[in-house]
Amino acid sequence: MSTTRPFSPGDRGPEPSGASGVPEGDAPATGGSDEGAPAAGTPDGGAVPSLRPGTPEASEASVQAAAGRQVRRLDFGDQSGVVPLARDFARQALYAWGWLPAATADQRAAAEDVLLVVSELVTNACLHAEGPDELWIACDNKVIRIEVSDKGTGQPAPRTPHRAGRPGGHGMFIVQRLCLDWGVMRTPGVAGKTVWAELGAPA
Repeated sequence: MSTTRPFSPGDRGPEPSGASGVPEGDAPATGGSDEGAPAAGTPDGGAVPSLRPGTPEASEASVQAAAGRQVRRLDFGDQSGVVPLARDFARQALYAWGWLPAATADQRAAAEDVLLVVSELVTNACLHAEGPDELWIACDNKVIRIEVSDKGTGQPAPRTPHRAGRPGGHGMFIVQRLCLDWGVMRTPGVAGKTVWAELGAPA
């Protein structure tokens, strides 16, 4: 498994055609499950190993929990309205893990950042990769890690230069600004990629 970082932070190259703006539907949040965190290799710069199983044959039951980490998985399958579905799923996880309801403004802002990053990564998969396959989200009390897998071959990157007033192209710029780190993982011989991002818990 490899992580691709084609540009240094703050200058990750052009984003060809934008990454936001998919309308949100009314799909219910279903298909998720609590899982232990799999160990599938550590991407460069990521604080934790990939959340996905190391082999396609690995079942959900075989995924082992890392110390102190809680993990949830959502399989999109043939679902419609995947952006609101992903947001609802992530919101439920934040409630289960005590990030919501937020006791302070900082905690509320941190939870909203997680939901926004989930939305942007899933939207990017919709716009550039024929939709997402899976969403994994994990919490270890200090860091929330989000992974969105798809079958696309493209390379997500913030549009450079970023123009705030220009429609589209803001998705990966938002991810870059809100996250501690992010990247793209690919497995040799396997189609598609996983885009991951990590956000810190509020103090």
